[in-house]
Amino acid sequence: MKYKKLGTSKLLVSEICLGTMTYGQQNTIAEAHEQLDYAIAQGINFIDTAEMYPVPPNAATQGRTEQYIGEWLAQPHIKQQRDKLIIATKIIGTGRNYSWMRDDSIAALSRKNILQAVDDSLKRLQTDYIDLYQIHWPDRNVPMFGQVIFEPQNEREMVVISDQLTTFAELIQAGKIRHLGVSNETPWGLCEFSHTAKQLDLPKIVSIQNAYNLINRTFEMGLSEACFREQVGLLAYSPLGFGHLSGKYIQGSPSNTRITLFPHFGQRYKKVNVEAATAEYAAIAQKYDLSPTQLALAFVRSRWFVTSTIIGATTMEQLKENIDSAKVQLNSDILAEIDQVHARYFNPAP
Repeated sequence: MKYKKLGTSKLLVSEICLGTMTYGQQNTIAEAHEQLDYAIAQGINFIDTAEMYPVPPNAATQGRTEQYIGEWLAQPHIKQQRDKLIIATKIIGTGRNYSWMRDDSIAALSRKNILQAVDDSLKRLQTDYIDLYQIHWPDRNVPMFGQVIFEPQNEREMVVISDQLTTFAELIQAGKIRHLGVSNETPWGLCEFSHTAKQLDLPKIVSIQNAYNLINRTFEMGLSEACFREQVGLLAYSPLGFGHLSGKYIQGSPSNTRITLFPHFGQRYKKVNVEAATAEYAAIAQKYDLSPTQLALAFVRSRWFVTSTIIGATTMEQLKENIDSAKVQLNSDILAEIDQVHARYFNPAP
C-alpha cells in the first residue's frame, strides 16, 4: 500500500480509503468489523464516515455507522493503534430536510451546530479526536448531487465562511479535530475557503471529497486547477459510479444492490450515454485482462490530483477486489482508449 501526504497537512494517508456508508443499513456490526480488520491488515490507515450515515439517512439509523466504528476503535488491540489510524467524518450542510438531526432552518453550520456535531461524533466514535473533519456539503446555495446548473433564485441565508472557519479553529485549538476538509464543493468554494483562511490566519482546508470516476470527470474542469494552486488533495468518492462501473448492471439490475434497494440514490447516474460508455469501459478491461472494477479504480488512482480513492463494499469479496486494485497500473495504451471513450460520450467536439 502506498501513502500520500494530504494537502498541506502532515497526514500520510493510504491511497485507498475505506468508506463506511453501508454500515448499519446493508452491513451488520460484525460485517463492518470484519471489513475494518481486513482493511488495516492490508495497510489501509484511512477510514471515512459521516454523522448522517448509514445511507439512506433516516432518524432510526442516523449515527449508527459512527457507533459501529467506535465500538471497533474501542477494542484494546485497535485502541493501541489509534495514533496510526486516520479517522475522517463529516457534518451535514443545509437544505436536505434532515431536521430530525438538528435545526438547520437558518444554517446547519452555525457555531452551536458545529460544536454539538463534533461532540456527538466523538462520543459515537469513542475517540478523543477526529483527524479530518469535513463539511459534507456547502452551507450555501450550490448545485450538487447530480445537479449542474447554478440557480441564483435559490439563494438563502448562510453562515459566512469566515465564521465557519473561526469555529473550526476553536475546535482545533481544543484538540478535538486535527484538520479540516470540504466535500461536494465547487472551485469558487474551495478557493474562498483557502483565501479566507490565509487572510484571517484561520485553519486551511487540506482536502476536498468529491465524486470522480470514469463516467463523471467534471472535477477535471476547474477543480483540478484550484486544488493544484491551493494545495488541496482530492479524496475521490464513488469511483465505481454507484456500482455501474463494476459492470454488474450491464445485463440488468441485480438484487440487493444500493440502486435496486434505494432507487432514488442512483438518479445522478441515470443519464444519457452512461450505459453505453460503461459497456465500452468493460470491453477495454476485458481486452487487457482486467475486471471492470480494477480498470475503474486504477484509473481514479492514477490521476495526479487524487490523494486517496474511497472504496466501499457490502461483501468481503467486493472489498478484497477493491483493495487488490491498488496493484494494477494502467499503461499509456489503456489510458488512451479510456480517453477516447470519454471524449466520444461525455466531451464530444463541437
